[in-house]
Order: sequence, then C-alpha cells, then structure tokens
Amino acid sequence: MYTNPYIGEPAPVSSGVSVWAVVAIVIAIIGGIVLYFLFINNNKAEKNPFLQKVKDFFGFKKMLIEDMLKIIYLILAIFITLYSFELITESFIAFIFTLLIGNLVLRIVFESILVNIMIWKNTNEINKKVK
Repeated sequence: MYTNPYIGEPAPVSSGVSVWAVVAIVIAIIGGIVLYFLFINNNKAEKNPFLQKVKDFFGFKKMLIEDMLKIIYLILAIFITLYSFELITESFIAFIFTLLIGNLVLRIVFESILVNIMIWKNTNEINKKVK
C-alpha cells in the first residue's frame, strides 16, 4: 500500500479513472458511429457551408497533413541551422556538415513524404474526373 507522506495513512485507491475510461470509450464509439452516418456516409451535398466543411473534414477531403508537414519542416530547418552554429566552436567541419548535409537530408525526407501526398491528390483528382 502507498502511504500518504503528510498523514501517514494509506492513500485511497481511486476507481474513478477506470470508470471514466469505460464511459469515454462507450461515448467515443457511439459518437464515431453517429458522425460516420451523419457526415461521411451521407452522399448528398450540404446546403450549409459550415456543415459542408465539417463533412469534408471528417471525410478527409481536405488534408491538413500537408500544411502541418511544411510548418514542421521549417521549424526543423531553422533548428538545424541554428544548432549548426553551436558546432563552430568544436569543429568547422562539423558546422559545415550539419549546416549543409543536415538541411539536405531533412529536405529529401520531407520532399519524399510530400511526393506521396501529391500522388494521392493527383490520383484523387483523376478518380473524380473518371466518375
């Protein structure tokens, strides 16, 4: 048993966390099913522009990952560049290597991820034109 260091008595074991976890799972399952049938499985266009945006969001028509990846790339590129300046005091070669190769590798990784997203977009456009 765990003891309370202030009182010296055993600390009470709370079952509230486990009960809330079960309630949260049940609500999430019900909410997910309801949202699926209200927005994703519904093929008619919404008249309300806000509801159309919600439908596009839950149906993954608008991908947020592309913008997020661009922001993450910029943050990491700035970090690598600034971190490389710390290496000047240790080794000029390490500074140049980190500044050039680090940013180059980062750019290649993010471009390869974005190429996959662009392939998905183009395939999706072709699929819409075929229908």
